[in-house]
Amino acid sequence: MRSVLVFIIFLWGFTAFAQNPIQNIGNRFSGMQNAGNQSLQKRNLSDDSVSISFRYLDTARIYKMDSSIADFTVKFPIPNDYYYLGNTGSAAQSYLFSPTMKAGWDPGFHSFDIYKYTIDKAQFFNSTRPYTEITYLLGSRSEQYIELMHTQNFNPNWNAHLQYRLINAPGAFKNQTTSHNNYKFTNWARSKNKRYNNFIAIVSNKLRSGENGGIDPSYNYLDDPNYGERFIIPTQLGGNSTYSTNFFNTDVATGNKYDNLDVVMRHQFDLGKKDSIVTDTTVIPLYYPRFRLEHTFSYNLSKYLFSDANPVSNYYTLNYNLNQVDNPFRREDFWREMANDFSIYTFPDAKSTQQFIKLGAALQHLKGTFRDNVIETPDGIHYADDLINKGYNIIGHGEYRNKTRNQRWDLQARGKLFFAGMNAGDYEAAASIQSALGKKIGSLQLGFENVNRTPSYITNANSAFYLMPNAMDLKKENSTHLFANLFQPLLKLGLSGHYYLVNNYVYYTDFYKINQAQIFNVVQLAAHKTFSTGAKNQLKWISDVYFQQVIGNGPVNVPLIFTHNRFMYEGNLGYSHLRIALGLDTRYRTNYKTNTYSPLLGQFMYQDTATVKYKMPEIAAFVHFRINSFRAFLRAENLNTARVLNGEFGFNNNNFGVQNYPYPGLLIRVGIYWGFVN
Repeated sequence: MRSVLVFIIFLWGFTAFAQNPIQNIGNRFSGMQNAGNQSLQKRNLSDDSVSISFRYLDTARIYKMDSSIADFTVKFPIPNDYYYLGNTGSAAQSYLFSPTMKAGWDPGFHSFDIYKYTIDKAQFFNSTRPYTEITYLLGSRSEQYIELMHTQNFNPNWNAHLQYRLINAPGAFKNQTTSHNNYKFTNWARSKNKRYNNFIAIVSNKLRSGENGGIDPSYNYLDDPNYGERFIIPTQLGGNSTYSTNFFNTDVATGNKYDNLDVVMRHQFDLGKKDSIVTDTTVIPLYYPRFRLEHTFSYNLSKYLFSDANPVSNYYTLNYNLNQVDNPFRREDFWREMANDFSIYTFPDAKSTQQFIKLGAALQHLKGTFRDNVIETPDGIHYADDLINKGYNIIGHGEYRNKTRNQRWDLQARGKLFFAGMNAGDYEAAASIQSALGKKIGSLQLGFENVNRTPSYITNANSAFYLMPNAMDLKKENSTHLFANLFQPLLKLGLSGHYYLVNNYVYYTDFYKINQAQIFNVVQLAAHKTFSTGAKNQLKWISDVYFQQVIGNGPVNVPLIFTHNRFMYEGNLGYSHLRIALGLDTRYRTNYKTNTYSPLLGQFMYQDTATVKYKMPEIAAFVHFRINSFRAFLRAENLNTARVLNGEFGFNNNNFGVQNYPYPGLLIRVGIYWGFVN
């Protein structure tokens, strides 16, 4: 089925095409909401031009397509501030402290979130012509990344959008194969009189990640020239697997298999005032809403499975205190969620939908099935018993938003309270104000968040992944977040500050042990700066620097300093249709006691004994270029691993992201990105 879908979309994209203009008008600073830095603009009125914009479900703000080439992670799934287990698609976590700021039900499996499509990031497009994008990336050791997107308006008030992504990476080390498949469909329909909106979003994620438990720590294999081929180094889980480059094979004998399906449908009906704009030849109907009725239906299926076809009993006994392990060994949490949300809006300014007051209530139904007792029969693998837990939540929420007409002030305030049910007493409260203070001062944003939440359900004794001998009475986590962001366009400077006050923080140690910490603080400062020189400022140094400090006895492992820098030339080399960026991409962090990783639970866990040192900063050389709507990427990554060992040169001086999980040596990545107007 997957191969058929890929073939159909490729044909769709190649039926007819012409080049469209894509222009980059600036760099992004993560702390600022600056939609103006993204641009896909209409070139002229000829047949090969297109104008595309999109919005998200919970905002009416319009965005443009991103066409930058300087930042590789615009298309690559692992952000610059993340570390991972050594293979694309493996579990990953940010260097930057960021507690969960979401109240209510949460299954608790987040180590693969960066590889998922989500409803809150689902795009609802408006396009003047059918438009298709094709992305293909090929890396060392048969790593492949494919992303296909198509959007088109069937009429001026109806757009559909389909997107597919494949991430497949066998990995440099044994038993770390990853294979992720993501699907996303959105549909946005509006009535001709502008009074009715219908949004549909369907998102599916199938994530497969092999878990090898890290390389065998009993011997220094990385410095033994006999193990220059890293795939022969023994690992703690998975046995002696064979190397495979078949990206249609998604089977993982030992590892995590996560499946998610999200379906959302939202109706909006407006009451207000009709108006129109009359020109010499046409009458353009307008509608100014004063009152809006909204209904949102959502449905979610989530399965979190760890399986080991040939379990090593000693590993599970030593690390998880499991004296008896089923063969095969499987643990699974399966969730069904259904919710209905009813909301009412009022618009104080009839001509501005960017200012509104919203009040609503939701009813959420939950059913969890937890399986940890496996038996094998001639008919296959079955679970002997299922533990089932059903529940509900009654939720109230409200929001005020106002983006002033002069674009100078942007105010937001929102709150959510769980009145009754499984998560009764949980709440969210947040407010922010942003002001454009002119070119000399820039844009300033101040904000506040406070969240009171029930610990994630994986820490509940019902979960199949709960391995503690006795049930724990965990208190609600409470996190307060204060932040400020300043962006100065003339200086190309962004500054941000974050302060976290956390109480009853839940964390893991020793592979499965659940702990809860008392109050502590984290201070986080960041600076983004672009230095330019040379003719037309084409020589650039783009630097991001982060400083973090834990105050108190917080069980948090973060580097004191983390920095990402790009030293590059960015220009057109005298060719008007060419845009090229070439140079070096580097990452560095101070040495610190990194988190470790629990394969069975799929969780990063706290430890305070071992320091994982950088042997050298991570260095990549790159050439990225764009010709109209065609973009290409050529990168040589992990150049820092070069060394001479026993008289032989090689890229085998591996850094570590997590203890016992080395990064690969030299990686060559070649990729193309192409947009077509159909």
